Amino acid sequence: MKTILKIARTELQVMFYSPVAWLILVIFTFQVGMNFTDAFDGAVRLGVMKIPGRDMTINTFGGWMGVFTKVQAYLYLYIPLLTMSIMSRELGSGSIKLLYSSPITNSQIILGKYVSLMVFAAVLTAILSIFAGFAMFTINMVDIPYLLTGLLGLYLLTCAYAAIGLFMSSLTSYNVVAAIGTVTIFALLGYVKEVGQEIGFVRDITYWMAITGRSSTFIAGMITSEDVLYFIIVVGLFLGFTIIKLQSGRVKTSKMVTIGKYTAVFCIAMLLGYFSAKPVMKVYYDATRTKQNTLTKSSQEVMAKLNTGLSIHTYTNMLDPTAYTALPAQYKSDVDNFKQYIRFKPDIKLDYTYYSHHSENPMLERMYPKLDDKKRLDTMIKLNKWKFDIVPYSAISKEVNLEPENYRFVRVLELDNGKKTFLRLFDDMRRLPSEREITAAIKRLVMKLPVIAFVNGHGERGSNAEQDRGYNMIAREKTFRYSLINQGFDFTELTLAQPVPDSIRIMVIAEPKLAYTAVEQGNLNAYIARGGNLIIAGEPGRQAQMNEIAKELGVQFLPGRLVKPSVKFQSDLMIMRPTQEAIDFSPYLKDMRKMESVLTMPAAGALSYTKDKGFEVKTLFRTDSTGSWNELETTNFVDDSVKLNPAKGEVAQSYPTVLALSRKINNREQKVIVTGDADWLSNGELGMQRNGLDAANFTLIVTSFYWLSDGEVPIDMTRDVPPDGSLSIGEKGWAWFSLFFKWGLPAILIAVSLIIWIRRRGR
Repeated sequence: MKTILKIARTELQVMFYSPVAWLILVIFTFQVGMNFTDAFDGAVRLGVMKIPGRDMTINTFGGWMGVFTKVQAYLYLYIPLLTMSIMSRELGSGSIKLLYSSPITNSQIILGKYVSLMVFAAVLTAILSIFAGFAMFTINMVDIPYLLTGLLGLYLLTCAYAAIGLFMSSLTSYNVVAAIGTVTIFALLGYVKEVGQEIGFVRDITYWMAITGRSSTFIAGMITSEDVLYFIIVVGLFLGFTIIKLQSGRVKTSKMVTIGKYTAVFCIAMLLGYFSAKPVMKVYYDATRTKQNTLTKSSQEVMAKLNTGLSIHTYTNMLDPTAYTALPAQYKSDVDNFKQYIRFKPDIKLDYTYYSHHSENPMLERMYPKLDDKKRLDTMIKLNKWKFDIVPYSAISKEVNLEPENYRFVRVLELDNGKKTFLRLFDDMRRLPSEREITAAIKRLVMKLPVIAFVNGHGERGSNAEQDRGYNMIAREKTFRYSLINQGFDFTELTLAQPVPDSIRIMVIAEPKLAYTAVEQGNLNAYIARGGNLIIAGEPGRQAQMNEIAKELGVQFLPGRLVKPSVKFQSDLMIMRPTQEAIDFSPYLKDMRKMESVLTMPAAGALSYTKDKGFEVKTLFRTDSTGSWNELETTNFVDDSVKLNPAKGEVAQSYPTVLALSRKINNREQKVIVTGDADWLSNGELGMQRNGLDAANFTLIVTSFYWLSDGEVPIDMTRDVPPDGSLSIGEKGWAWFSLFFKWGLPAILIAVSLIIWIRRRGR
């Protein structure tokens, strides 16, 4: 060990007497300083403008533009300059022969030189630590474990780069060749993950070998045993290669023996890497304060109930526009979509089936208008050089019925007991399901989730209706991420001619055009009396039948239509923000208020209520207290203008439009949502874009059904709010530190290097 340290000390002296090492340190410090000041400037500006920040630690150092992220992107440029001469100068000057003739072993030589590189890597990390330390003292409630994790990841990456550079330097006496060779290896280790992805065992090896993204896990605040072992194994692999190279020059051995040694070291490294990447072998530590890299508490509770095997079957129609979502070449990246779930259940099985069936594909129609489906598929196979099996749909139709899914890309989640559910792709920018949708699908397998019944028979709005006034988008549209069917709910349609089944947890009554019969009203009252949850959505002009329906709740739909004259919008468009009661009612509505989003209701009626039915009533939304009233005269809101007429009983005041009612009954809490408009959750209104309005009707939809389902679905994705949202330094103080980090720190390093150089020359 003493010999190794002596060699390391000698190497460090040579290194720091060289201008190259100091040049690297100065340029590195300058770049980090520029990146840090750019990132920190934004946080300071937020403080000056009195705007609350969020996640300042991660936003400054992580994310897309953080300091650690940028350092990771250009770190590979520095290391070849440092390592290119560490062995090649020994080879070029002939001093290697002196080392060969000395009583020092090959391992001691290589380990000594590598320890010096590790020390230099620690110096680079120490420079980064200066900026991290400044953040620790200036960001209130800074996330220190996150910073330490990011520094660890960059240090390990630097050490891995150094080991590769050391090996390449041992292959040639030319510094430039060694540097170019090192960069080439870096490039190969970035590209290797694309190799052999269609072959199971090969892709496991090549994907593990890739260095791309290894330190990104640390920068995200996550430490995994696989990534730590990866860096250790890569360092050991290239140090082993270097020792073998030195041995081959010191002791004459046949090429076959040398190749055998290289092969043995490589195979051992790959075997260790293969097993370290197995899910069952992994250990995780999420260093972020709010556990951003871990499933939410709600998802973890669902996974805890999954006490049987889970298989995820993926079905891809190669004639559908979604065909390229999870091809064999993207197998590993597709599996990564479920890595947080595999962490809690390592035995999840994934399999992929590629089939062909006619599907609506405008691109193929334009490209091959005269070809049938079989010829189109053959053409695509030749053009894309697909080598995986593609079976006709008839070969799998007995195991799964994909017709209701329109033969789109879909996954089937199946338990060992045979229970199944679908997990879909969505027609939005993200496309893939998020944690909320995945957890909802798994929860459907392990729990009995709420059934929503839409009442029909009197012209009510239906869950299958695709017209503008219908509710298909929010209820059953399978390609829409936020539809309730994708959030864990099941649906049925019913009439009130018969008693409501006990299986119904939530009932929706949306603008019946005709009054219910005595029998129907009696069945509805019985459902209310037993404590059933429901949504009642009315419309102006339907007050008579709506008041009969809501009578047992103590709610009344007032005559007329709510209006507020506006230059930009029609006067009967109600634009409302959550009330204080709404903010206290739901964190979703609280965020809606914070984001200054609004609820829009075209053609809404006012509500009133009494508490003589035993309900606690909260007003979630109401009209403005000034400028709005209940219009009793005007009926044409397109051509006519509205004018307040107190003589007709019109009063300018704030009117409730959304009420949340609750009471204790039959040992449970009954919950009811009543709205003065039925359009706010219709297909037409949800798809409406109005200039200058940030409508967030979806927020009220999620809030309502989450509350009505007693918090079961949609899945609650809320996390603790990160407390590091403010700074303890002002604009003036930061101005001085900004100059120091940009120019002062590099200048200090330049001064130190000049002092050492002058002293060296003096000796």
